Amino acid sequence: MQTVEEKFMKQAITQARKASRIGEVPIGCVIVYDGKVIGRGYNRRKTDHSTLAHAEIAAIKKATKVMGDWRLEGCTMYVTLEPCPMCAGAIVQARMDKCVIGTMSPKSGCAGSILNLLDEPRFNHQVEVESGVLGEECAALLTEFFKELRGKIKLKKVAKVVNID
Repeated sequence: MQTVEEKFMKQAITQARKASRIGEVPIGCVIVYDGKVIGRGYNRRKTDHSTLAHAEIAAIKKATKVMGDWRLEGCTMYVTLEPCPMCAGAIVQARMDKCVIGTMSPKSGCAGSILNLLDEPRFNHQVEVESGVLGEECAALLTEFFKELRGKIKLKKVAKVVNID
C-alpha cells in the first residue's frame, strides 16, 4: 500500500520522465492542495533557453494561477530533486506549507544539503521538509540520464577522432 507522499511523488517522477524524453535533466514537480494536483512542472532549461525554467518554478506558476493568488498556503510540493537556491527561495516566498523531496542534491541543494533555506528561522516563513520519498527511484532517474549523456559525449569524441562527423 502506497502512502500519500509516494502517490504524489510518483506523479513528480512522471514529470521528470517528460524532461528526460526531451533531453533535459530529469527533475519533476507537482504541487498539491486539498488532495488535488494544482501545478505540474519539469525541467526545461535547455529547451526554453532559460536559467529560470526549473520544474519547481513551472509548477509554482501553474499553481498560483489555479489558486488565484501568489500565496500557496496549504500547499505541498513534491519534487524529485532537492531544490536549488532559486527554487528554495521561491518556495519560501510562495508560503508553501511543506516540501517533499525524492533525493537530495549535495552539490546545489538548499533544503538541507548545503543550506536549508526552507527552514531558515530569520525568514518570515518556514517550510516543513520531508526527504527520501521514493529516493532510490528519483536518484536512479538522474544516474541513468547522466550515464547516457556521458556515453553520447564519448561517442561524439570518438566520431570526431575517426572523422565520422
